[in-house]
Amino acid sequence: MKWQEKFCHFYFLYICSLLKFKIMRKVIIMLLCLFTMYSFKNDVITGKASYYGENHHGRKTASGEIFNMYKYTAAHKYLKFGTIIKVTSLETDKSVIVRINDRGPYIKGRDLDLSKTAFFEIAPKKYGGSINIKIEIIKKE
Repeated sequence: MKWQEKFCHFYFLYICSLLKFKIMRKVIIMLLCLFTMYSFKNDVITGKASYYGENHHGRKTASGEIFNMYKYTAAHKYLKFGTIIKVTSLETDKSVIVRINDRGPYIKGRDLDLSKTAFFEIAPKKYGGSINIKIEIIKKE
């Protein structure tokens, strides 16, 4: 969780604890959700990406569609399904545009799981594991 998200989450809990009226609490919750949703819209997120391929090929994703390791898709923990993002490798400076269609990654320290095709398009030659990336949200679904 990035510092902005932690701050909003803390602020949200603090405001809710101060409020005594349930109606006012619901209004504040809705306003904070809207603020969080729109304030991170144009942010650039940095982190680590890995890939998933053969073991998941042909299986259902969290969004309900069938995973295809040859398509340009990705898994993210909280971005909405259908969100289009631009992923740039910080090592090679190559970029790829992918669509979020799954949840994950479930390995600590990783922020994005790319399909095998998308990962190897931006990763250094003959490279496996994880790479440092920059994520830019192009279109929120």
